[in-house]
Amino acid sequence: MVKALITGGAGFIGHHVVEFLLDNTDWDLTLIDRLDISGNLNRLAEIGAAKNPRVRFFYHNLRAALSGQLINQLGTPYDYIIHLAAATHVDRSIQDPVSFVEDNVLATCHLLNYARDVGCGRLLYFSTDEVFGSAPAGVAYKEWDRYKSTNPYSATKAGGEELAIAFHNTYGVPALITHTMNVFGERQHPEKYIPSTIRKVRDDELVQIHSNPERTRAGSRFYIHAKAVADAVLFVLQHGRPGDKYNIVGEREVDNEALAKAIAFTMGKGLRYELTGDGNRPGHDLRYALDGSKLARMGWRPPATFREALFRTVTWTLENPHWL
Repeated sequence: MVKALITGGAGFIGHHVVEFLLDNTDWDLTLIDRLDISGNLNRLAEIGAAKNPRVRFFYHNLRAALSGQLINQLGTPYDYIIHLAAATHVDRSIQDPVSFVEDNVLATCHLLNYARDVGCGRLLYFSTDEVFGSAPAGVAYKEWDRYKSTNPYSATKAGGEELAIAFHNTYGVPALITHTMNVFGERQHPEKYIPSTIRKVRDDELVQIHSNPERTRAGSRFYIHAKAVADAVLFVLQHGRPGDKYNIVGEREVDNEALAKAIAFTMGKGLRYELTGDGNRPGHDLRYALDGSKLARMGWRPPATFREALFRTVTWTLENPHWL
């Protein structure tokens, strides 16, 4: 039986990966999470994973090395280790950069040491487009382009990523790297842009949209649904090459003003909004863009269009308002 260890398994992206693997493989899954602001066991309960005999859950904060007792309980080795646990909020990283070093660099090193000591078939480190920094118009970064982090969050993700590559080169840990862009979907933390916009539109509140300093152009992203990300994670694990990097990219670029209007339209509501400029959000880049041609050549593309995924997410969220 194939065994996979997933860190951050009760997180937003983590629980979508768990659900996808339960639905599309016969793997046994072991989850690690520290259940803080990101981890939430209710996600696992709602997808039926909490009582699934193929799922085991362990509480652990990866800021600390895995103890011998925990290693014995986990059992070894794993065919796949999927490292999704991370601190991700840019504003909090600006306020408290040291905690992000502990969560995204030190914690990754502890997991890599575990993989080095006990072995694994493949280890996937889940990174972000933000390591490349802001993308000028017309530019989409390829996997091995230079990094230019503009906030502590992205810098710490780049640090963890480089550690994974170093452990591959130095110790033979079979690490793969993925970069992905803004992920959305069901059960996302309400601080994130899409659920926050859904709530504000529902409640007739003002939506603030990050823009250029002149307030003439909203920021843009290649948004991608978490189910598509989970599909790509499985694809990379099965078809990727250890030591290499892969961009997981949404179907098309969407600016945040158009996105807010699409959400309001889907809800049958008007939109009250303002472009805010970037002076009040240091470390936030106006545009991110990744080149997804590498995975496309290998045969992977998002399984649903952005429009379909957004409609599904807005509809589901309105029907499940406890997640707002």
